[in-house]
Amino acid sequence: MKLTFWGAAQTVTGSMHHLTVQNRQYLLDCGTYQGRRQEARERNGHLPFPATDIDAVVLSHAHIDHSGNLPTLAKNGFTGPIYTSLATADLCEPMLLDSAHIQEKDAEFINKRSWRRKRLLGNHTEDREITPIYTIADAEQVLTRFQRVPMHSPVKIGPGVTYGSVDAGHMLGSTSVFLQLEEAETKTRLVFSGDVGRPGLPVIPDPESCPDCDYLIVESTYGDRLHRDMGVVEDKLADAINKVANRGGRIIVPAFAVGRTQQLVFVLHQLINQHKIPSIPMFVDSPLALRTTEVFRNNSDYLDSETNALSQHGEDPFGFKRLRYIESVEESKALNDLHGPMLIISASGMCEAGRILHHLKNNIENPRNMVLITGFQAENTLGRKIVEQQREVSIFGELMRLRAEVVKLNELSGHADQHGLIQWMKPAAQSLRKVFLVHGETEPQKALAAAIREQLNLTVEIPARGQTFELLRGA
Repeated sequence: MKLTFWGAAQTVTGSMHHLTVQNRQYLLDCGTYQGRRQEARERNGHLPFPATDIDAVVLSHAHIDHSGNLPTLAKNGFTGPIYTSLATADLCEPMLLDSAHIQEKDAEFINKRSWRRKRLLGNHTEDREITPIYTIADAEQVLTRFQRVPMHSPVKIGPGVTYGSVDAGHMLGSTSVFLQLEEAETKTRLVFSGDVGRPGLPVIPDPESCPDCDYLIVESTYGDRLHRDMGVVEDKLADAINKVANRGGRIIVPAFAVGRTQQLVFVLHQLINQHKIPSIPMFVDSPLALRTTEVFRNNSDYLDSETNALSQHGEDPFGFKRLRYIESVEESKALNDLHGPMLIISASGMCEAGRILHHLKNNIENPRNMVLITGFQAENTLGRKIVEQQREVSIFGELMRLRAEVVKLNELSGHADQHGLIQWMKPAAQSLRKVFLVHGETEPQKALAAAIREQLNLTVEIPARGQTFELLRGA
């Protein structure tokens, strides 16, 4: 049995872990890498193994950095099953189709801009046109491969491989994956955490503990941090909205269309009911968020009791009077012509694609406005540059002055902190032989590794991209 780390190895995004058992090959996740544009395009467009060699995929959850490169896998010849939870499969349909649409439109936009520049400069050299990494047709193809498996219901997915899952508490349908492996009379238990959520987050149930296992692959995004109490999130969000509303500005909120947007809407709903914020217009400008919110409504079994209680009292937890969902491009553009304070939530969460780029382009040079960051921003993304408050940032190839106020709302982070991760894995510590840290930058990984060694007395590895490990019982 061998385990090779191809993605989210010493970086946060691009989850992809390659498992070989009885000469069959499996992927744990197949996510999109986010970072420098050219590097991301190269890594996402070129798989480090033949796609036809992969027999099956096990998918932890629907976020694009975990699922977003599945169409590339199908484009290159993968025809096997993709095992995941019911809600994750439901979410992946709009998410992967939207990702493909964005890639097609971005390629079209870049090619048009390049053509206009060459025409303006009189440059008639033939440059190769940019093509999307994958298309809507590729996404449609891979969607036929999904196999829905309820949580806590183990199924055999190949010779010597049984797959099961528990709720990871990170987003709708997110799972921690449990694999029972058998080869040459050796039995090994492997758990992949996916993204571990935080207890007390709105909308999503708390994460279930790590199952007993011999080997654990665990995320480390916030491995060097301790989150502040969730109780301050409403006050901090209300303060930000009141401050910008009083000066007549706009609040631009980059947010993942799945998970973070629904949580923000839920909290805003509560603040409106409690009369803690003014009645300013609020918009969710994301067709994807509109479609995925319907998935949330249709999967109430995966929501927490507080969210379901609102529904039972006749209220929509994901909608209220002052909130409007925007779908068409024309409606999105029309927001630029509105006057007065407002709040706009738009995807993508790391500001790398989608309509958020247009809202940032139109608003970050105005000091009355605010960019409200509500989640982790990977290295080299536009979102990270905004968090670092760089004086100038590039949007659509044009340098823009960052004059808007930047505020971070870390309290809504969907990832467990160092304490949360150690508490999550602690029930399995007695059986654990080795822990692999993934989905983290260098300093968080080092800090978490030290804490695990000190508090749980476990062996910890921080694998590099392409590094392979043998999995042996008791090794």
